Amino acid sequence: MALMFQRIARNYVKDGYFPTDSDTIERVLSLLKPCKSGRMRIIDPCAGEGVALAECGQHLQYPEADRNVESITVESYGVEYHVDRAHQAKQLLTRCLHGDFQDTLITPRSFGLVWLNPPYGDLVSDNGQTGDNQRSGKKRLEKIFFQQAARLLQYGGVMVLIVPHYALDHEFRKWLAAGFDRVQVYLAPEQRFKQAVVLGIRKRTTSSGPVYRESLAQLEAFAQLDVADKPILPSREWAEDDCYRVPPSTGDIRFNAARIDEAQLREEIEKYPCLWPQFSVAMTRQLGNAQRRPLMSLSDWHLALALAAGHVSGIVQSNDGRKTYVVKGDTFKDKKHTVQIEEQGNGEFREIRVALDVFVPQIKAIDFTPDSPTFGEVLTIQ
Repeated sequence: MALMFQRIARNYVKDGYFPTDSDTIERVLSLLKPCKSGRMRIIDPCAGEGVALAECGQHLQYPEADRNVESITVESYGVEYHVDRAHQAKQLLTRCLHGDFQDTLITPRSFGLVWLNPPYGDLVSDNGQTGDNQRSGKKRLEKIFFQQAARLLQYGGVMVLIVPHYALDHEFRKWLAAGFDRVQVYLAPEQRFKQAVVLGIRKRTTSSGPVYRESLAQLEAFAQLDVADKPILPSREWAEDDCYRVPPSTGDIRFNAARIDEAQLREEIEKYPCLWPQFSVAMTRQLGNAQRRPLMSLSDWHLALALAAGHVSGIVQSNDGRKTYVVKGDTFKDKKHTVQIEEQGNGEFREIRVALDVFVPQIKAIDFTPDSPTFGEVLTIQ
């Protein structure tokens, strides 16, 4: 397969950025096959510049030059923390969020393929001792991202995991064997970052059985080999039965960031321009200027709310039109003090002082009535 373009990787190790090289991408794609028909959703939770997932989408959308692909669609989703790389990924993927993957709201089991090349290294220690001190050992970023990303994969979906081979400890290997069928593990052809490639298909049950033991034994055997003896991901045409077919995805999806910045909000408004004008028009039609009598008499609490919301303001005239005021309402908080005396017996008494917060409505009015003795003066209505 001819790659769309080579990855332009800047500052590889900065911010935990260890990109997948083009040779590894091409060899992984040779193992992937699209569904027969339907819509495929694929995601990269650590998208970088979006090249790896974009090329994966191209490969699945156009697997063969002579194949009718009108019945196949591919939607690619990404999350990237680095602002510059996220901007690049937004131009290549269907949707990309700029933010922390831990702060996203994404529908579980909604993707047919997860391409995961997470940050590498140990989690920053909790020097403030606010975490769980009962857990021993260091937690690695690869494991944290894997646990969250695996939940996004639908049953029968394909996991492509690219992590340092030394990060695949016994606990990690047990997770992979318990959650995935047809697990395969290879060294990446480019060993600049000492990466291993793990492929598997998510299964419904995590019970220990023959498949689990077989997968775990394969992963354990890979871990025991010296680096020079570990198998490298081959570059060849794979048989149909050896490939991983990405299943179609159904249903609606939620793909949002828990926190959104101004730039992304602007993009959403520009992407869906019809929503915002309709929203304002609908609200205007609902509110309008119609005045309706309240269902019951307003209390001081209702008046305080109306004043605090700025609804009591403007020009007000008396019913006979003789008086004209410009009014502005507001509400301030005050303390209401009460004193109670309780008899304790034996001639002793206890004084109880209670301070209660109360909201005091206040209206300022400027008398604009001509020939009024208070014309131009500021009046206070409480």
